[in-house]
Amino acid sequence: MFLQNVSLKNYNTFGIEALCSYYAEFSGVEELCEIIKSDIFKQNSLLVLGGGSNILLTKNFNGVVLKNNLKGIEQVKEEGDSIYVKGMAGEVWHNFVLFCVERNWAGIENLSLIPGCVGAAPMQNIGAYGVEIKDTFYELEAIDLKTGERRIFNNAECEFGYRESVFKNKYKGQYIIVSVTFKLSKKPLFNTTYGAIEQELKSMGVSQLTIKAISEAVIRIRKSKLPDPAKIGNAGSFFKNPVVSASLYNQIRSNYPAVVAYPNGNQFKLAAGWLIENCGWKGFREGDCGVHALQSLVLVNYSKATGTEIYNLSERILQSVKQKFGVVLEREVNIL
Repeated sequence: MFLQNVSLKNYNTFGIEALCSYYAEFSGVEELCEIIKSDIFKQNSLLVLGGGSNILLTKNFNGVVLKNNLKGIEQVKEEGDSIYVKGMAGEVWHNFVLFCVERNWAGIENLSLIPGCVGAAPMQNIGAYGVEIKDTFYELEAIDLKTGERRIFNNAECEFGYRESVFKNKYKGQYIIVSVTFKLSKKPLFNTTYGAIEQELKSMGVSQLTIKAISEAVIRIRKSKLPDPAKIGNAGSFFKNPVVSASLYNQIRSNYPAVVAYPNGNQFKLAAGWLIENCGWKGFREGDCGVHALQSLVLVNYSKATGTEIYNLSERILQSVKQKFGVVLEREVNIL
């Protein structure tokens, strides 16, 4: 059931070399329940991996790593213009998006090409180009790691926030997500105003707007800006876009009129990439770790960087942004 002293290099998109004490995979809920009954599981700390795309390993993991290999996508039900689609937690998120786009089920097309698995999507309420998981999330099924019992969480119970949910704080380490169900629509409401989607659609020569066209535009934009983890180790956006008060935003704008920001209620969401770039970090490299040349939000491992080296670089970036703009950035990637 368990393997010992397994390398995690191929299980994290940063490509960081680290060992775990015990390693196991599960492809069925019954298999998972057998694992959590074992003494090894009960006596050790736990790390659950899906795609390994939102984690930075700074040391060996002295505990159990579980790899979620639950697969499957199915239409659960249909109500009027709504389609309910369930994805098992181990499905690659982008494959799930394409499955829905190909059937013209709208709502998650703006989330194309985000790395990771379906189970991780609600954990951090992934979002891009004006859309977040919470907008289409219906419910998820999870296993209680102490009792082995199944529990259903609806949208409200997940307490979604900006890259947040109860699974990152209140219930951290208490559940394993096994499936997620989304409520999508047969009548799309196109969302093209955020970022460069409209410009990309124009360059593609799109005359009739469809969710497939939006998906393809998002894919093209992301590929043009973000490095492929299979070629350069990275975890996508390393930092969250900070939300600041109107007074701080106005102060920054008075000194830096080109600051990129978006209204967020009575506050403003600043583009973390712009802040980092204007501190001079874009394209920075030291040894095998650095900041990507095309997107300052992305820290990269060019070959043999350690997790500690990447973490230390992120700390230097945090301090420089705080010193120059008075803004405290928060890491989006989980640090272990």
